[in-house]
Amino acid sequence: MKNSTSLITLVALIGFVGSVYAGDAAKNQAAATHQLKDGGTLYLFKDGKMAKESKYGKAVYMKKGETLETVDGKKIVASSNEVARLGNLISEGHLD
Repeated sequence: MKNSTSLITLVALIGFVGSVYAGDAAKNQAAATHQLKDGGTLYLFKDGKMAKESKYGKAVYMKKGETLETVDGKKIVASSNEVARLGNLISEGHLD
């Protein structure tokens, strides 16, 4: 029982560490990032497009015109939705 618990913990930890590195790669490739009030992150890419990551590390859909609030109270209106781009970046850990 103890060995199976240890194995499950190890697998979960490896998955968590992998997602952290993928998120770092996404942040390094974005022109700017903003921490959102809901715990997520807004990525602004160099071509002016944007994408939103949930507080759980998943790319999430945004409606064009949706207003997002940063932790410092700034409001940003979504002008695009690069959910597939961010999803690929998170899953692969890099941007081509």
